[in-house]
Amino acid sequence: MKTDVLIIGAGPAGIFTALEMLRKGSKKKIVLIDKGVSIRKRRCPKATTKVCVGCKPCHITTGFSGAGAFSDGKLSLSYEVGGDLPNLIGEDKAQAYIDYTDKIYLDFGADDHIEGINNTDEIKEIRKRAISAGLKLVDCPIRHMGTEKAQEIYLSIEEYLESHGVDLHFSSECNNLIFEDNVCKGAQITEKGKQFEIFADKIIVATGRRGSDWLEKLCYEHNIAHEPGTVDIGVRVEVRNEVMEMVNKALYESKLVGYPQPFKNKVRTFCQNPGGFVSQENYDNNLAVVNGHSYKEIKSQNTNLAILCSHNFTYPFNQPIEYAQKIGELTNMLGAGHILVQRLGDILDGKRTWQKELSRSNIKPTLVDAVAGDITAAMPYRSLTNILNFIMAVDKVVPGFASPETLLYSPELKFYSNRVKMDADLNTSVKNLYCLGDSSGWTRGLMMASVMGVYMARKLLAEEGIEFEKI
Repeated sequence: MKTDVLIIGAGPAGIFTALEMLRKGSKKKIVLIDKGVSIRKRRCPKATTKVCVGCKPCHITTGFSGAGAFSDGKLSLSYEVGGDLPNLIGEDKAQAYIDYTDKIYLDFGADDHIEGINNTDEIKEIRKRAISAGLKLVDCPIRHMGTEKAQEIYLSIEEYLESHGVDLHFSSECNNLIFEDNVCKGAQITEKGKQFEIFADKIIVATGRRGSDWLEKLCYEHNIAHEPGTVDIGVRVEVRNEVMEMVNKALYESKLVGYPQPFKNKVRTFCQNPGGFVSQENYDNNLAVVNGHSYKEIKSQNTNLAILCSHNFTYPFNQPIEYAQKIGELTNMLGAGHILVQRLGDILDGKRTWQKELSRSNIKPTLVDAVAGDITAAMPYRSLTNILNFIMAVDKVVPGFASPETLLYSPELKFYSNRVKMDADLNTSVKNLYCLGDSSGWTRGLMMASVMGVYMARKLLAEEGIEFEKI
């Protein structure tokens, strides 16, 4: 098969590359492949079974729109949130592209309400408390689509791509890339048991966090210039909505950053879900990791959020993704393949949590098949110490956050450590090969990955000689 543009991965970065090209009149033939299925067919059986049945591939992390369709659908509208792409293309340009990409989401049905831009007196009080606790409150307006609404929006985008000629291949896995004289020529594909090759003038890899390990191996195998980046190791925290009421109302998502003693690693809150639900994602090699989401209409009595500790390794260690995976595997082993949950008070008392203790608590776990246990038996000392000290600091901002009954789920891991080296025009060390989104190591989350796709599209449109309004 021969095409003009081959996009590997139907997450936000790949989707918005194709979408922007079509919306601006590109005549290029585009093939987009993904190892998952159409968003029409993405169904997590856990909604019925109440327990994870281990779909391969996982319907939560693969398929059209990637993990984005089954997340809480939050669009962060500030360049300060979402990774390091602003360092590559410039902060002002990154913000301008966010504003532009946000309008595309609105065109496809996103809610026009923005969280975190009103309630200024409450925000000032939260900031005051954060400063006194040694934390920084990052200003970031949020457009919350909601899990169910996000799926509707991405379905509209999928239908748009189909109706405008994009050749979508689902249940298609890229086994390897094809190179000739340091030029990327195409990819080797397996689709429903059939193997074939796709050749293209431009090859775009946008495989998301799930595909970061695969891309890292390709970088080593084919000498694609890259470097170890940051790996995030943490927990998913769950508390009652009453505890987070002020923050939820004023900000919807509080983005707090700190550098707690004694190690001073960067620790931050991430993906806060008021009235949300803790969820499980399955990666390759049967690795189960915890995440969270929130619906637009359906609400729980709890709020969950991630607390992530950033690790930057130095010479001679260069396998941060594998390091995080080992922590996840050890935690899964302790939970017999399930997510572990432990009460904060039990961690501080040096004991494991028992299921009967959870049943007596004010906080009822929304991940019903999580196994009560001891996450400290798998969590590295440095990470755990940073996280616990950060929780105590957050408690000064949100009284009750460090309650003995506060739930900590593990493992919460973010696989975007490998960073592909590229210039401001997104050129890698290999001609005709481009790497976008979270798997590239440059973005984190829906909006910035979408922005990188739009940015890529405009580079290709310019090469095609198409004129369009500047951002």
